[in-house]
Amino acid sequence: MSQLVILVVLLTAVASSPAPALAGITRTEAAPITAAVEAKININTADVKELMKLQGVGRNLAEKIVQYRDAHGPFKKATDLRKVEGLGDGLWEKNRERIVVK
Repeated sequence: MSQLVILVVLLTAVASSPAPALAGITRTEAAPITAAVEAKININTADVKELMKLQGVGRNLAEKIVQYRDAHGPFKKATDLRKVEGLGDGLWEKNRERIVVK
């Protein structure tokens, strides 16, 4: 029981204190993290794991993308990705800047 009380006290202290580690970070310093998350994905070479890095793409949809590519050949343009069943307008709009075809 005393460990639970200590945990609650610590969590309360952390939640109520300012975050000094983040206080001085500017947008420029945070850019490398954002850039890594926003990396371009070549839909003609990406495997299931890489496709799952796209926002809203789970394993099932990533597998459908790979299956579509295997059945129909490489995508000629990024918008061809919209032909994959289950990839709707919203998902396309969220990721369109990150999807490339090479």
